[in-house]
Amino acid sequence: MTKSNQTSTVLGRKLGAELLRLRVAAGFKQQEATDVLSATPTKLVKIERGWVPVRDPDIKALYEFYGCTDRDALQALLRLARLDRERRKAKGWWQQYPRAGGMAEYISMEDVATRVRTWELSLVPGLLQTAEYSRALAVGEGSWDNPDEIEPLVEVRQMRQQRLHGAQPLNLYAIVWEGALRQQIGGRTAMREQLSHLIDMAQLPNINMQVLPYRAGSHACIGGAFSIISFAESEAMDVVHSDTIGSTVWVESEEDSALYRLAFASTARASLAQHDSIALIGSIRKEM
Repeated sequence: MTKSNQTSTVLGRKLGAELLRLRVAAGFKQQEATDVLSATPTKLVKIERGWVPVRDPDIKALYEFYGCTDRDALQALLRLARLDRERRKAKGWWQQYPRAGGMAEYISMEDVATRVRTWELSLVPGLLQTAEYSRALAVGEGSWDNPDEIEPLVEVRQMRQQRLHGAQPLNLYAIVWEGALRQQIGGRTAMREQLSHLIDMAQLPNINMQVLPYRAGSHACIGGAFSIISFAESEAMDVVHSDTIGSTVWVESEEDSALYRLAFASTARASLAQHDSIALIGSIRKEM
């Protein structure tokens, strides 16, 4: 789970996890590694959790201290650190919106991702929401202290959708449970508009959309909604993001993210094909 008062990136956490693995494999405690850097224990904690950028000299010192001799592996770590430092320097549009809050890190990843696979049980995926749907959702959630904060939240969600367009659009694979399409967020008129928008968006070549119908019964993703984020860099593994009422969960090990990919693929097989999914969405729209 990511602490909201820290800054990290998927590449930074990958680098930190690898340095932690090397330290544990070498049999050293945190204090021993800290002495090599002539730093406080807090610094090593931040490095191993990906909260801070790491300098090349620090990586080289730790790598040598851990008894590692593979020069190619060292160069891979240094390359990963460089990519991480470059990404941290980039200024994203979401930084103009303080109310992005806990979504800021997710948006920063989505902004540089190549593909997102998302499974939703109760909501239309954020990247496919209309402004009216997002507004009604924000009002219902009550995740604000002042009504004036609602419109910035809606604007953030709409800004995110720019990633679905342009020269190098994000590839989105969305599976939505039928119940999410029948839940009248914002009332019938807002839902008709939302369902029409889903049908329009499904025409884009970079969007694959499926509906899991009621009749599918039990399935691999019944435990909760999540998104799998994929990146172009070979050094960056898939990251899984899941929100609960009180926390945000990040799954970042290759073994665990593989389980989510398998569950997503299984649920995709149980869902309607895109053509049939669009037909069902159209049928629900007519009912409204």
